[in-house]
Amino acid sequence: MDLTLLYRGPLASCDYDCPYCPFAKRRDTPAQLRGDRAVLERFTAWARERSDDRLSILFTPWGEGLVRSWYRRALVELSHLPQVERVAIQTNLSCRTDWLAEADLDALALWCTFHPGQTPYPRFLDKAERLVRAGVRFSVGIVGLPEHLASARQLRADLPDHVYLWVNAAEGHSYTEAQADLWTALDPLFPYSRHPHRSAGQPCRTGSRVLSVDGEGTVRRCHFVPEVLGNLYDGSYRTALAPRPCPRTECDCHIGYVHLETLPLYDVFAGGVLERIPAAPIRPDLAVPVGLPGSRPPTTLSVTK
Repeated sequence: MDLTLLYRGPLASCDYDCPYCPFAKRRDTPAQLRGDRAVLERFTAWARERSDDRLSILFTPWGEGLVRSWYRRALVELSHLPQVERVAIQTNLSCRTDWLAEADLDALALWCTFHPGQTPYPRFLDKAERLVRAGVRFSVGIVGLPEHLASARQLRADLPDHVYLWVNAAEGHSYTEAQADLWTALDPLFPYSRHPHRSAGQPCRTGSRVLSVDGEGTVRRCHFVPEVLGNLYDGSYRTALAPRPCPRTECDCHIGYVHLETLPLYDVFAGGVLERIPAAPIRPDLAVPVGLPGSRPPTTLSVTK
Protein backbone atom coordinates (compact mmCIF):
# COMPACT_ATOMS: atom_id res chain seq x y z
CA MET A 1 0.00 0.00 0.00
CA ASP A 2 1.27 3.48 -0.91
CA LEU A 3 0.48 6.01 1.81
CA THR A 4 1.40 9.62 2.50
CA LEU A 5 1.12 10.44 6.19
CA LEU A 6 0.97 13.92 7.70
CA TYR A 7 2.02 13.37 11.30
CA ARG A 8 1.29 15.94 14.00
CA GLY A 9 1.95 14.92 17.58
CA PRO A 10 1.16 16.93 20.73
CA LEU A 11 4.35 19.06 20.55
CA ALA A 12 3.29 22.72 20.64
CA SER A 13 6.37 24.52 21.99
CA CYS A 14 8.41 26.82 19.77
CA ASP A 15 11.56 28.84 20.28
CA TYR A 16 10.27 31.71 18.12
CA ASP A 17 7.81 34.49 18.91
CA CYS A 18 6.21 35.17 15.53
CA PRO A 19 3.29 37.62 15.95
CA TYR A 20 1.24 35.74 13.33
CA CYS A 21 1.49 32.37 15.12
CA PRO A 22 -0.64 31.32 18.13
CA PHE A 23 2.07 28.89 19.28
CA ALA A 24 4.84 31.48 19.51
CA LYS A 25 7.10 31.06 22.53
CA ARG A 26 4.80 28.41 23.92
CA ARG A 27 6.39 26.01 26.37
CA ASP A 28 5.54 22.37 26.86
CA THR A 29 5.97 20.95 30.35
CA PRO A 30 8.55 18.19 30.87
CA ALA A 31 5.68 15.70 31.10
CA GLN A 32 4.24 16.94 27.80
CA LEU A 33 7.63 16.63 26.12
CA ARG A 34 8.05 13.08 27.44
CA GLY A 35 4.60 12.26 26.10
CA ASP A 36 5.42 13.70 22.69
CA ARG A 37 8.63 11.71 22.58
CA ALA A 38 6.82 8.49 23.50
CA VAL A 39 4.14 8.80 20.83
CA LEU A 40 6.71 9.75 18.17
CA GLU A 41 8.77 6.67 19.03
CA ARG A 42 5.60 4.57 18.74
CA PHE A 43 4.91 6.04 15.30
CA THR A 44 8.48 5.38 14.19
CA ALA A 45 8.22 1.79 15.40
CA TRP A 46 4.99 1.35 13.43
CA ALA A 47 6.69 2.62 10.26
CA ARG A 48 9.62 0.27 10.87
CA GLU A 49 7.24 -2.70 10.83
CA ARG A 50 5.47 -1.70 7.58
CA SER A 51 7.87 -3.58 5.32
CA ASP A 52 5.14 -4.33 2.76
CA ASP A 53 4.05 -0.69 2.37
CA ARG A 54 5.55 2.35 0.67
CA LEU A 55 5.43 5.36 2.97
CA SER A 56 5.96 9.08 2.53
CA ILE A 57 5.91 11.05 5.78
CA LEU A 58 5.69 14.76 6.50
CA PHE A 59 5.97 16.01 10.07
CA THR A 60 3.88 19.15 10.59
CA PRO A 61 4.34 19.98 14.30
CA TRP A 62 2.62 22.98 15.79
CA GLY A 63 5.93 23.78 17.47
CA GLU A 64 9.53 23.41 16.34
CA GLY A 65 10.49 19.76 16.17
CA LEU A 66 14.15 19.79 15.17
CA VAL A 67 15.31 21.42 18.41
CA ARG A 68 14.15 18.15 20.04
CA SER A 69 16.55 15.22 19.77
CA TRP A 70 13.78 12.66 19.27
CA TYR A 71 12.61 14.32 16.05
CA ARG A 72 16.14 14.35 14.67
CA ARG A 73 16.56 10.67 15.56
CA ALA A 74 13.20 9.77 14.03
CA LEU A 75 14.04 11.50 10.76
CA VAL A 76 17.40 9.77 10.55
CA GLU A 77 15.96 6.34 11.29
CA LEU A 78 13.01 6.73 8.95
CA SER A 79 15.25 7.94 6.14
CA HIS A 80 17.10 4.61 6.20
CA LEU A 81 14.01 2.41 6.07
CA PRO A 82 13.60 0.91 2.58
CA GLN A 83 9.81 1.30 2.79
CA VAL A 84 10.09 5.06 3.40
CA GLU A 85 10.30 6.83 0.08
CA ARG A 86 10.41 10.33 1.58
CA VAL A 87 10.50 11.81 5.06
CA ALA A 88 10.34 15.56 5.61
CA ILE A 89 9.57 18.09 8.31
CA GLN A 90 8.47 21.71 8.51
CA THR A 91 11.10 23.65 10.43
CA ASN A 92 12.32 27.16 11.21
CA LEU A 93 15.89 25.83 10.82
CA SER A 94 16.98 27.09 14.23
CA CYS A 95 18.50 23.70 15.00
CA ARG A 96 22.05 22.56 14.34
CA THR A 97 22.60 20.76 11.05
CA ASP A 98 25.44 18.29 11.71
CA TRP A 99 22.98 15.46 12.53
CA LEU A 100 21.97 15.36 8.86
CA ALA A 101 25.25 13.59 8.06
CA GLU A 102 23.72 10.45 9.62
CA ALA A 103 20.63 10.50 7.38
CA ASP A 104 19.97 9.01 3.97
CA LEU A 105 19.71 12.21 1.96
CA ASP A 106 18.01 10.40 -0.91
CA ALA A 107 14.97 10.09 1.36
CA LEU A 108 15.18 13.03 3.78
CA ALA A 109 14.19 16.59 2.90
CA LEU A 110 13.37 19.82 4.76
CA TRP A 111 10.62 22.43 4.40
CA CYS A 112 12.25 25.53 5.92
CA THR A 113 10.64 28.85 6.85
CA PHE A 114 12.48 32.10 7.45
CA HIS A 115 10.85 34.34 10.05
CA PRO A 116 12.31 37.87 9.93
CA GLY A 117 12.75 39.37 13.37
CA GLN A 118 13.16 35.95 15.01
CA THR A 119 16.69 35.15 13.90
CA PRO A 120 19.41 37.24 12.24
CA TYR A 121 19.32 36.93 8.47
CA PRO A 122 23.03 35.94 8.19
CA ARG A 123 22.45 33.09 10.65
CA PHE A 124 19.54 31.68 8.64
CA LEU A 125 21.41 32.06 5.37
CA ASP A 126 24.43 30.28 6.86
CA LYS A 127 22.18 27.35 7.81
CA ALA A 128 20.78 27.24 4.28
CA GLU A 129 24.27 27.30 2.79
CA ARG A 130 25.26 24.42 5.07
CA LEU A 131 22.33 22.43 3.72
CA VAL A 132 23.42 23.14 0.16
CA ARG A 133 26.98 22.01 0.86
CA ALA A 134 25.72 18.87 2.57
CA GLY A 135 23.52 17.96 -0.39
CA VAL A 136 20.24 18.23 1.52
CA ARG A 137 17.09 18.77 -0.54
CA PHE A 138 15.11 21.66 0.90
CA SER A 139 12.83 24.55 0.12
CA VAL A 140 12.76 27.93 1.83
CA GLY A 141 9.71 30.06 2.44
CA ILE A 142 8.42 33.21 4.04
CA VAL A 143 5.06 34.68 5.01
CA GLY A 144 4.02 37.34 2.51
CA LEU A 145 3.66 40.33 4.83
CA PRO A 146 4.67 43.75 3.47
CA GLU A 147 7.43 44.08 6.04
CA HIS A 148 8.93 40.78 4.83
CA LEU A 149 9.29 41.78 1.18
CA ALA A 150 12.85 43.09 1.46
CA SER A 151 13.96 39.91 3.26
CA ALA A 152 12.28 37.76 0.63
CA ARG A 153 14.07 39.60 -2.13
CA GLN A 154 17.37 39.19 -0.33
CA LEU A 155 16.74 35.48 0.10
CA ARG A 156 16.00 35.04 -3.58
CA ALA A 157 19.21 36.88 -4.45
CA ASP A 158 21.37 34.92 -2.02
CA LEU A 159 19.96 31.39 -2.36
CA PRO A 160 21.14 29.19 -5.21
CA ASP A 161 18.79 29.20 -8.19
CA HIS A 162 17.81 25.56 -7.61
CA VAL A 163 16.45 26.29 -4.10
CA TYR A 164 12.77 27.08 -4.43
CA LEU A 165 11.60 30.16 -2.52
CA TRP A 166 7.90 29.89 -1.72
CA VAL A 167 5.65 32.61 -0.32
CA ASN A 168 2.61 31.93 1.84
CA ALA A 169 -0.12 34.52 1.69
CA ALA A 170 -0.52 35.97 5.18
CA GLU A 171 -3.68 34.79 6.91
CA GLY A 172 -6.32 37.50 6.96
CA HIS A 173 -4.27 39.74 4.67
CA SER A 174 -5.64 40.88 1.31
CA TYR A 175 -3.43 41.85 -1.62
CA THR A 176 -3.97 44.37 -4.36
CA GLU A 177 -3.00 43.21 -7.83
CA ALA A 178 0.14 45.33 -7.64
CA GLN A 179 1.11 43.83 -4.27
CA ALA A 180 0.42 40.30 -5.49
CA ASP A 181 2.60 40.92 -8.52
CA LEU A 182 5.54 41.75 -6.26
CA TRP A 183 5.24 38.40 -4.49
CA THR A 184 4.57 36.49 -7.69
CA ALA A 185 7.80 37.86 -9.11
CA LEU A 186 9.57 36.00 -6.29
CA ASP A 187 7.34 32.91 -6.22
CA PRO A 188 5.44 32.20 -9.44
CA LEU A 189 3.18 29.87 -7.47
CA PHE A 190 2.10 32.60 -5.04
CA PRO A 191 -1.29 32.95 -6.82
CA TYR A 192 -2.22 29.49 -5.52
CA SER A 193 -1.70 30.71 -1.96
CA ARG A 194 -3.32 34.10 -2.41
CA HIS A 195 -6.95 32.94 -2.41
CA PRO A 196 -8.72 29.95 -0.84
CA HIS A 197 -9.68 27.21 -3.27
CA ARG A 198 -13.27 26.08 -3.61
CA SER A 199 -13.11 22.48 -2.54
CA ALA A 200 -16.63 21.37 -1.59
CA GLY A 201 -17.48 18.24 -3.54
CA GLN A 202 -14.15 18.26 -5.37
CA PRO A 203 -12.00 15.11 -5.60
CA CYS A 204 -9.06 15.06 -3.23
CA ARG A 205 -6.35 12.51 -2.60
CA THR A 206 -6.79 12.81 1.17
CA GLY A 207 -8.71 9.94 2.70
CA SER A 208 -7.44 7.39 0.23
CA ARG A 209 -3.72 7.89 -0.41
CA VAL A 210 -3.03 10.80 1.98
CA LEU A 211 -3.87 10.69 5.69
CA SER A 212 -3.44 12.81 8.80
CA VAL A 213 -2.22 11.06 11.95
CA ASP A 214 -2.03 12.46 15.47
CA GLY A 215 0.02 11.31 18.43
CA GLU A 216 -2.57 8.77 19.55
CA GLY A 217 -2.66 7.23 16.10
CA THR A 218 -6.06 8.71 15.28
CA VAL A 219 -6.41 8.86 11.50
CA ARG A 220 -8.31 11.58 9.66
CA ARG A 221 -8.32 12.39 5.99
CA CYS A 222 -6.41 15.64 6.60
CA HIS A 223 -5.63 18.12 9.34
CA PHE A 224 -8.67 20.21 8.44
CA VAL A 225 -11.45 17.61 8.47
CA PRO A 226 -12.32 16.34 11.99
CA GLU A 227 -14.04 13.10 10.93
CA VAL A 228 -12.14 10.09 12.27
CA LEU A 229 -11.38 7.24 9.84
CA GLY A 230 -9.93 4.86 12.41
CA ASN A 231 -6.67 4.24 14.23
CA LEU A 232 -3.26 3.67 12.73
CA TYR A 233 -2.11 1.12 15.28
CA ASP A 234 -5.06 -1.25 15.27
CA GLY A 235 -5.40 -1.04 11.49
CA SER A 236 -9.02 0.08 11.66
CA TYR A 237 -8.34 2.99 9.30
CA ARG A 238 -7.70 0.64 6.37
CA THR A 239 -11.35 -0.25 5.78
CA ALA A 240 -12.17 3.47 5.52
CA LEU A 241 -9.66 4.24 2.76
CA ALA A 242 -11.54 5.35 -0.34
CA PRO A 243 -11.68 8.26 -2.77
CA ARG A 244 -14.06 10.87 -1.40
CA PRO A 245 -14.91 14.49 -2.22
CA CYS A 246 -13.85 17.29 0.09
CA PRO A 247 -16.55 18.20 2.66
CA ARG A 248 -15.19 21.70 3.30
CA THR A 249 -16.35 24.80 1.49
CA GLU A 250 -12.81 25.87 0.71
CA CYS A 251 -9.19 24.96 1.36
CA ASP A 252 -6.63 27.68 2.06
CA CYS A 253 -3.53 25.86 3.35
CA HIS A 254 -0.84 24.45 1.08
CA ILE A 255 -0.63 21.13 2.93
CA GLY A 256 -4.33 20.73 2.19
CA TYR A 257 -4.96 22.12 -1.28
CA VAL A 258 -1.81 20.59 -2.78
CA HIS A 259 -3.72 17.29 -2.68
CA LEU A 260 -6.80 18.54 -4.56
CA GLU A 261 -7.12 16.70 -7.84
CA THR A 262 -8.56 19.82 -9.47
CA LEU A 263 -5.17 21.55 -9.16
CA PRO A 264 -2.02 20.72 -11.15
CA LEU A 265 0.29 20.81 -8.15
CA TYR A 266 1.14 17.10 -8.07
CA ASP A 267 2.67 17.59 -11.50
CA VAL A 268 4.39 20.81 -10.47
CA PHE A 269 5.88 19.21 -7.33
CA ALA A 270 6.36 15.72 -8.75
CA GLY A 271 8.87 13.96 -6.51
CA GLY A 272 8.81 16.82 -3.99
CA VAL A 273 5.22 17.26 -2.84
CA LEU A 274 6.02 16.83 0.85
CA GLU A 275 9.04 19.13 0.95
CA ARG A 276 7.42 21.66 -1.42
CA ILE A 277 10.10 21.41 -4.09
CA PRO A 278 9.02 21.77 -7.74
CA ALA A 279 10.11 19.11 -10.20
CA ALA A 280 11.76 21.79 -12.34
CA PRO A 281 12.45 25.52 -12.02
CA ILE A 282 9.37 27.63 -12.68
CA ARG A 283 9.96 30.63 -14.90
CA PRO A 284 8.22 33.76 -13.57
CA ASP A 285 7.24 34.82 -17.10
CA LEU A 286 5.41 31.52 -17.54
CA ALA A 287 3.51 31.61 -14.25
CA VAL A 288 -0.21 31.07 -14.73
CA PRO A 289 -2.32 33.58 -12.81
CA VAL A 290 -5.22 32.33 -10.73
CA GLY A 291 -8.37 34.35 -11.39
CA LEU A 292 -10.85 35.70 -8.89
CA PRO A 293 -11.01 34.57 -5.25
CA GLY A 294 -11.97 30.92 -5.03
CA SER A 295 -11.72 30.31 -8.73
CA ARG A 296 -10.24 27.10 -10.00
CA PRO A 297 -6.67 27.49 -11.29
CA PRO A 298 -5.75 26.13 -14.68
CA THR A 299 -4.93 22.44 -14.96
CA THR A 300 -1.50 23.08 -16.49
CA LEU A 301 1.45 25.16 -15.44
CA SER A 302 4.55 25.75 -17.47
CA VAL A 303 7.90 24.78 -16.01
CA THR A 304 11.33 24.81 -17.51
CA LYS A 305 12.87 21.46 -18.30
